[in-house]
Formats: sequence, C-alpha cells, structure tokens
Amino acid sequence: MRVLKIGVRGNDVMEVQALLKKLGYDPGTVDGVFGTNTEQVVKQFQAASGLQADGIIGPITYQKLLPLLNGYIMVTAAAGDTLYQIANRYKINTQRLLAANPGISSDNIRAGQQLTVPYAFDIVDTNLNYTYEILQRDIAGLQKRYPFLETGVAGKSIMGRNLYYLRLGNGPNHVFYNASHHSLEWITTVVLMKFCENYLKNYVDGTSVRGYNIREIWGQSSIYLIPMVNPDGIDLVLNGLRINHPFYTSLLKWNEGRMNFGQVWQANIRGVDLNHNYDASWQLSKQAEASHGITGPGPTRFSGTGPESEPESKAVADFTRNHNFRLVLAYHSQGRVIYWNYRGLASARDRQIALSLAEKSGYVLEEATGITSYAGYKDWFIEKYRRPGYTVEVGFGRNPLPISQFAQIYRENEGMLLLAALATVG
Repeated sequence: MRVLKIGVRGNDVMEVQALLKKLGYDPGTVDGVFGTNTEQVVKQFQAASGLQADGIIGPITYQKLLPLLNGYIMVTAAAGDTLYQIANRYKINTQRLLAANPGISSDNIRAGQQLTVPYAFDIVDTNLNYTYEILQRDIAGLQKRYPFLETGVAGKSIMGRNLYYLRLGNGPNHVFYNASHHSLEWITTVVLMKFCENYLKNYVDGTSVRGYNIREIWGQSSIYLIPMVNPDGIDLVLNGLRINHPFYTSLLKWNEGRMNFGQVWQANIRGVDLNHNYDASWQLSKQAEASHGITGPGPTRFSGTGPESEPESKAVADFTRNHNFRLVLAYHSQGRVIYWNYRGLASARDRQIALSLAEKSGYVLEEATGITSYAGYKDWFIEKYRRPGYTVEVGFGRNPLPISQFAQIYRENEGMLLLAALATVG
C-alpha cells in the first residue's frame, strides 16, 4: 500500500475513511480525499493504538489497520480462556466465534491455540468505490469468518483477474445471481456481496430476514453468486486508464481519444459489451450495431466477433452449463425494472414468479425491445433452458449510480433475492 497523507486521493483513501467510520471515528464524507478531517482521525486512531500520531498512514500504521480491513484477527488463547471470555473481549456473540473456528468448544481450548476472531462490524462496506481489490479482500475475510462458505473461480478475465463465485446453502434447488456485466454498474456487485454477508451472518445467528428463515432456505436451496463479471472494465472506470496499461492505445482509440472512461465505459477491456455477447439472437444484435453508430469495439453495444468471444461471458455461460440452475437473476442498473421475457418463450409460471418479484421489490415488469433485447445473459438462459430468467435493473438515474443510493437499493432487493431462492422450490 502506498503512503497516505494530506493531499493524496484515491480509492485506497476511501477504503481507510470507510474503515475509520466503522470504528467510530468521523473522517467526514467518504470521498477518497485525504484532507484535514481524515488526518485528524488517523491521528486519533494512531494514539489509541499506541503509535506515533503523525496523521500519516505508512507501513506501521497500515499493519495496524490490516486486520481491521480484513475483518478478523488471529488471537492466541491464554491459559484459562473460555469461548465466552474471548467473545466478550471482542464484543461478539459466541456463535460467530464458533462459526469461525470449526471444532472448538470451551472444553477444548488450550493455551497457545490460534483462534480466528471476527470483529463485531461487517466486512462489506457500502459507502465506497467497490474495486476488484476490495472484492478479493472481502471474499477472503468472509471465508475466514465463515469457513463453510464455498468459494471458487469460474474463469478469468482478459487481464487475468479471477471471476469469483460463492455458494450459499446446500439445498437441491440451485439458483444463480450475477452482477456487473457492465462496468459502470459496479453498485450491483455491492448488492450481491452485502446480501452474501447478511445471509451468512443470519444463518450463523439463527435469525430471520424479512420474514424468511435463513436456515430453512439454506437446506432447501443453493444460491450461487458471481458478483463481478467484468472486473477489467470496473478497474478501468474506478481507477482510470494508466499509461502502462497494455490496452492503453487501443482503449483511447475505441473511446475516441477521451479519458472519461468512468462516465461512459460499459464494455470489457477489449471494448465488447458482455451482455450482448451471448448466443441468443446474437446476429440480430450484430445487425443492429450500424443503426446505433457502432462500427467496432467501444464503450457499449459492440457484440464482439461471435457469441462468447470474450472469456468473461464464456465463463458465465460455462458456469451455467456446468450446473442445473432452476432460476437466474442478472443484476444491472438502472431503472427499477425487471425484464422477464425473451421472444415469448417465458411460461405462465415464469410470469407469475416475475409478478411476485415485482411486488416484493416495488419494481415494474417490462419486456426489452430493440437492440437491448438481443444477446443478453437472461435471454440466452431462457432460450437454452426454458426456465425463469430475469434482468433486474436497480436504482434510478444515470450510470454510474451514486453509492448514496445503496441503502434504498438494498432495501428494495434483499427480499426479492430471498424470494427468488425459493420461487422454484417444489
């Protein structure tokens, strides 16, 4: 991590600001600008941690912050320690401590034993730019807190980034939710990651969410998530185009010489719109490009050289082919809309499920038309499997939606995500 001090800007500053806010400090707005407020709370944190209070985050301060960023700390049990004492020391319930350390009990803790102790606060932040690096850290932190969480890699992006998947539950009814086919729509990744954390937390605690018994759903359904389909595109829009980027010249050309990727770029790093790269009316999508002024790679709508020409869309399609999903949700932004049909192939049952999802979320049902109705993931799923597939457009406004909309978006979608996990049970 680079040294952070007055005048520095970036997503790493934003991440530290969000952490300090969780810890009860007040850096002001989480905006990625290391100003005097941030300096002051860094000094407060350093003083409380027994460090030199210079307001600069260098290697020593970062080492103090790292376990907090990860969401857990490794603790060596002392003679006479009990589960209750350790949990009380870190202000967590014993269920969380037991979940993080399978096989332990107060009867078998021994002096010198290493324990994973979760912190009392959540891992997934919902007030910052959610980069690929943050996704990686959050997944690793959730795995340490909840070792029973199944994670893996469904494939890799063009730039070699992992397309992570997570599995919640062990029931026979398999459903699949994905997010961030489009770069500017990275807020949808936060929706799925926060859903994942809340689901795990309530499963361990044995509590219900919005009237749903999480432990019952766990045994009925397996919920698979790919929270970030397009990590290269998200890196481009959140971190900008760096001069040493291997696609630097091509990206500038495809974006007509503009550096405003964070305002316009929806495609992957090769300028292909991943949600127009599936084998469902792909040729119609290709034919429609000319009428939209699309002649090749660019910020949006370019369908690629053929269906699944891109490793990201092929990985998602392969992941689907390798499972027996009974329902899928593809998360996008914006519009507060659920697209539920494809070329009249959806059944009456699929429409009834769509109506239930709409009622739960407050979103409206629509059917896509024109170029937006071709070669998308849910279109491909419906055509190939004749099972319910839905594109969910969260929020309202212009992409990228401000993270300040997250709380409302999540309220609207959590119940729908739970309902979708049960819609095809039985």
